[in-house]
Amino acid sequence: MKPTGVKEFLKQKNVTPSLKTYFIDAMGAMAFGLFASLLIGTIFATLGEKTGIQIFNTIAEYAKGATGAALGVSIAYALKAPQLVLLSAATVGIAGNALGGPVGAFVASIIAVELGKIVSKETRVDILVTPGVTIISGVFMAQFVGPGVSAFMTAFGNLVKTATLMQPFFMGILVSALIGIALTLPISSAAICIMLSLDGLAGGAATAGCCGQMIGFAVLSFRENGVGGLLAQGLGTSMLQMGNIVKNPRIWLPPTLASMITGPLATMVFHMENIPAGAGMGTCGLVGPIGVYTAMGGGEGMWTGILLVCFVLPAILTLIFGEALRRLGWIKDGDLKLEL
Repeated sequence: MKPTGVKEFLKQKNVTPSLKTYFIDAMGAMAFGLFASLLIGTIFATLGEKTGIQIFNTIAEYAKGATGAALGVSIAYALKAPQLVLLSAATVGIAGNALGGPVGAFVASIIAVELGKIVSKETRVDILVTPGVTIISGVFMAQFVGPGVSAFMTAFGNLVKTATLMQPFFMGILVSALIGIALTLPISSAAICIMLSLDGLAGGAATAGCCGQMIGFAVLSFRENGVGGLLAQGLGTSMLQMGNIVKNPRIWLPPTLASMITGPLATMVFHMENIPAGAGMGTCGLVGPIGVYTAMGGGEGMWTGILLVCFVLPAILTLIFGEALRRLGWIKDGDLKLEL
């Protein structure tokens, strides 16, 4: 028996519009698409440039060239698209990325995938209709919406970067805290930084915030989670702590306060810079520090900044703040325990 109402029909098609679906699930998956293409390509490009090994440059070229397709497929996967829609999303992602950058691919892929899911298996010529609707609607959105949305995001990113240059202390605190918080939340700080084209000093502040959260939570929870937790959060993601944060939001204070100190240190003392692809990654796979190296090119000051801002200071400051909160009874043993 077929559903009679629109809501029932959409539910059957697994189309569930919500902020969680699009800005947590889809954007979170988008980060994996970026990592599997643009981010890993950037790492290989840096290796090729510094070592002179040509194969790294070749890998980088192909990896970066696959960015649009990776974005489209990753978003479709997050939205639980059927096979034909999933594969068609690769074309949509390519068009969206070419016409509107990552944000264009994001918008176009969501619209196209949801429409593709609606028409999927509704006709006898599904093999033509489903990819046709998915690709046509996606390219249409990429053509008419992508450039405008991308221009807005770029303009907003330029505003943040200019403000950071003019007010490195206050913006260092603000950017570091907000991007760091975004990294721990179930949204994608990496996608946000790439959408905003956040580089330069603002990218350095974002790096400080992300490293503050990851290294901070890694050392703060060491007594509960040991070496496994240290590596999972320090080189993986601080998002693992979200369940514990919901139970006791106060555990978020130590790494956030630490990032509000390391942020202005990054902008004013070490003049740390990063590229958009690395600014929102923190110490995940060491992509953040690699991005700093790519942006700044080396130098004793750069290495000192990476060591202190990305690793040493977040660990020390978070431990100090954490111990203070433990003595106040705001953080108790077991509050940061992970089921690894």
